[in-house]
Amino acid sequence: MAGLDWADWRRLALGLLGWTPEAFWQATPDDLVAALEGLRGRFASGHEAALRRDLTHLDRTFGDR
Repeated sequence: MAGLDWADWRRLALGLLGWTPEAFWQATPDDLVAALEGLRGRFASGHEAALRRDLTHLDRTFGDR
């Protein structure tokens, strides 16, 4: 999952999860992780940590832009 940018996360949320753009932009990184975990089931421990790290980095870098 490393190397994904906001456009990739948005495509996952809108395409795979069926979220509206408004729901995506109002969600927290933890919301997105929880939704993806619920869709796929539990991630292997290494994948979950990498996913959270990527989302935290994006949130800190871009915030509410």
